[in-house]
Amino acid sequence: MYRERLPKTWTIICVCLYLALVVKLGIDAVPEDTGLWLIVSAAFLLVLLPCVAVPISKAVYHRITIDPGQGVLRVGRERLALADIDPASVHAALQEPAPGTVARYAASAQTVDAPVPGLRAADRGAPRLVGGGWGVPMGMGVVVLTTRGGEELSIATHDRNAFLTALAAAV
Repeated sequence: MYRERLPKTWTIICVCLYLALVVKLGIDAVPEDTGLWLIVSAAFLLVLLPCVAVPISKAVYHRITIDPGQGVLRVGRERLALADIDPASVHAALQEPAPGTVARYAASAQTVDAPVPGLRAADRGAPRLVGGGWGVPMGMGVVVLTTRGGEELSIATHDRNAFLTALAAAV
């Protein structure tokens, strides 16, 4: 079984920075201004939550699990049968050189599949984005695979080589 682990560095940095600011503010304010300290700490949460929302959405919409025992590839909220994936497309993607950082950022910025006319992947002739998200988070790699029926699928991944190697072994 292959399970892609998403990095938690950004979340840890944000939460530690929040806790450091709240503790520093608490040292200066508590006990005489406890109410004000609680209000300002809650206001800091309004800044923290959007910073942590992106990693949470990555975990929901771009989590990858390959289970050869059940014959399933799970990407985000979708399940694809491994038998439906064309092995030739997996091997072809594995033979392609891994894109550099700039190319990865450009590909993630251009891969959008929002449920809005004109932004749907099908409207633009682009591969469908798998997982349920509307776009690929910046910096994630995009792997394009085809099904045996000829449908092209875009899958966002953090570790392109490990994902394709595990998928090639499972298919």
